[in-house]
Amino acid sequence: MLLSHKWLHRYIKLNKTPDEITEALTLIGFEVEDVTHIGLPHFEHVVVGKILSSDPHPDADRLSVCKVDTASELGLSTIVCGAKNYKVGDHVPVALPGAILPGGFEIKRSKLRGVDSEGMMCSPKELGMGDDHGGLLILENKPNLGTPINQVYPETDIVFDIEVTPNRPDCLSHLGMARELAAYFGLTLLYPEIIASGNNENGKEDTNLISNLNINTPENCPYYRAYSILNVTIRQSPEWMQLLLKSIGLRPINNVVDVTNFVLHELGQPLHAFDATKILGGNLTVRLAEKDEKITTLDDKERLLDSTMTVIADDERSLVIGGVMGSVDAEVDNNTRNIVLEAAYFNPSNIRATSRKLGLSSDSSYRFERGVDSAGLEFAAMRAIDLILETAGGNVVEVPLVSGAPLQTVKEIIISPDYIRKTLGFHVDDKDIKRVFESLEFLISIHDSKTNGKEWYIKIPEYRIDLDRPIDLVEEFLRIYGTDKIPEATVQSPGLISCDNPITVFNRKVSAYLVGQNFSECLNYSLRSKEELEKWFTLAASQSLGLSNPLASDQSHLRTSLLPGLLDTIILNQNRRNNPQRLFEAGRVFREKDGLLWEAVSVGFVMLQSKVKQDWLAAKNPDLFSAKKIVLELLKFAGIKNDDIKIKLLTSNNQWQEGHSASAGNTDRGWETKFGMLNLSLLKEKDIEGTVIAGWVTILPELIEKYKTERSYQPLSNFPPVTKDLALVVDESVLSSEVRNKLSLVTKDAVGKQFNIESIEVFDVYQGDGLPEGKKSLAFSLIFRADDRTLTDVEVNKVFLEIQNRITDDTGYSIRV
Repeated sequence: MLLSHKWLHRYIKLNKTPDEITEALTLIGFEVEDVTHIGLPHFEHVVVGKILSSDPHPDADRLSVCKVDTASELGLSTIVCGAKNYKVGDHVPVALPGAILPGGFEIKRSKLRGVDSEGMMCSPKELGMGDDHGGLLILENKPNLGTPINQVYPETDIVFDIEVTPNRPDCLSHLGMARELAAYFGLTLLYPEIIASGNNENGKEDTNLISNLNINTPENCPYYRAYSILNVTIRQSPEWMQLLLKSIGLRPINNVVDVTNFVLHELGQPLHAFDATKILGGNLTVRLAEKDEKITTLDDKERLLDSTMTVIADDERSLVIGGVMGSVDAEVDNNTRNIVLEAAYFNPSNIRATSRKLGLSSDSSYRFERGVDSAGLEFAAMRAIDLILETAGGNVVEVPLVSGAPLQTVKEIIISPDYIRKTLGFHVDDKDIKRVFESLEFLISIHDSKTNGKEWYIKIPEYRIDLDRPIDLVEEFLRIYGTDKIPEATVQSPGLISCDNPITVFNRKVSAYLVGQNFSECLNYSLRSKEELEKWFTLAASQSLGLSNPLASDQSHLRTSLLPGLLDTIILNQNRRNNPQRLFEAGRVFREKDGLLWEAVSVGFVMLQSKVKQDWLAAKNPDLFSAKKIVLELLKFAGIKNDDIKIKLLTSNNQWQEGHSASAGNTDRGWETKFGMLNLSLLKEKDIEGTVIAGWVTILPELIEKYKTERSYQPLSNFPPVTKDLALVVDESVLSSEVRNKLSLVTKDAVGKQFNIESIEVFDVYQGDGLPEGKKSLAFSLIFRADDRTLTDVEVNKVFLEIQNRITDDTGYSIRV
């Protein structure tokens, strides 16, 4: 928001430097992003002078030596000048020795080609008034000699670009910011004087320009006022109003439109003026738009509306997109003589949704979607009427058409000074607390309490939607009282040894691992559409995970999986000709089970299979086993061991490709995973180029929190290992992980405490000649080692024989010779 220093002076006498104002705004919670000076900066020793003579320079053809009168006690000044656009007798700005011009350029007495020069006659650029440096600035109105240049050009201003947080819509106006600064600096706040409700010399009429005001959608427009003003004259607005509007980047249009813009930025209440003769049928109706209804807005763009958008219409067409922008069909122009002034309150959610759907944001929608003060609506309308009568003449109809009433938003918070002091941690007097609250226009009544002594009942103004609890008032007091007044004290705190939250540790490990595997991390919204949930999960999940008041239809439900967001990221990058190969996200997902809602920790990843290309070292394309390896590592970070993971292939599924994807775990065990190739039909439907290998792991927080990552030192053995190979013949449908798990249990039991089994890994899979039909051979490498000796063949062979006997007896597997 742009804030004009000169505009602020209409409400508070703010005799502070720009730096002091910037610091104050920052301390009370409004970040100042930029400060811009408009017009001339303040100059010392830059005055009006008159050129009395001009002679050629003796040693330079392009220079002249001038005698200049600045009404100085020191007499005439000799100035060497290179400009050619002046004549003797012209009045020009003169920078005398000691003046500092923009850019830090200091004027000094000097010699130019052997001639003394006692100053400089200035061009517009040298004074910071533009880019024109082709000649001197000629002062056509010939102001008095010696007049400071700042008095000749007094229309200067300082504009602050400030960031107003969404919970403070009351500060989206000059009066709102003036109220804050007045409270901080202890100044008196001056409200605009209203005379429209009293007698005025323009007179009053008793017949409205519109016959009926109908509100067909009170949930979207609970309060609407329409004022009729007759016999106005459209012309330019006064210069003072144009200058203030220009200072904040607005283009003056005409007196009536400028008044509505002025009041919006003065009070924060959007208004709209109709040309009454363009309201067909003489009726105004606030209704929902028809599906595919069209309207051409004031920016000359045709907009296609839908049935969720609020419009203000006459008997034949829509004239305004409610709370967003008017149309060209009823705009005020040079032929307008009678106007209808709209002052209304619109539902913030409806305005926000409409603005977003249309891609159309305006100063009005920006305020309506954050919440304007419905109680101040009539005051804003009266202020606008005053200014219209002042700048355009005319007569106002005494009784407006009104539908609805201001929202009942008055709040009262009970608090005690002792509570404020206890929360702050230092002493402040009751009078200081009262002064701050009263400066913020809070109404205070004091009551006796049997338990808490004096209790203050604080009535909060309607425009302060951000204050609800006693702690909010403590923050308000300290904000205005000043954080710089907190007394210095030694901070004493016991040193506690604590660990990071296990979930944070898990996410950190996951991110570090996947980044190390050349993945790029993504962050997506946790809200998704209803249609997506029904496609990726179940109808029951869609019903239980929906928000009661979503901001948008495509963000109406809590997500159940991270993969849809990652696929959207792939689509976004492919559309922009990027080449995303590996993406992942770690975040929260939500699941419904047996009527209960579960919030779980999840990690999702996607890998694109590259197209075949010639390369001296082509990387292997990811597949089901690549995804499996990643999933096992992710589960390991949560304390889930490979031996506890029972993997099974997925059958027919609309998300996963049959025969190329697998799953493990379930919510009853506290974790679940699916991984492999995504369904090719799904990728085609989403227009994703290539094959996607993906996976997700979902774990209940309780399981991660139970896992302890305590580590103990175990020395490495200095003795050599012994390796044994074992080939087992199994059914071709049996997974290698299942065989490995069983072999691991048998081996550990056979070895016992005699020595260590370091690893059991598959190194070969064979099907074909020499094996029965429907069978395959899985070859495992078993590595044994002892901590205290070199193992002998006798002891290892004894254990290895026992392993062979037990694996064949317990499982039905056979040994391939």
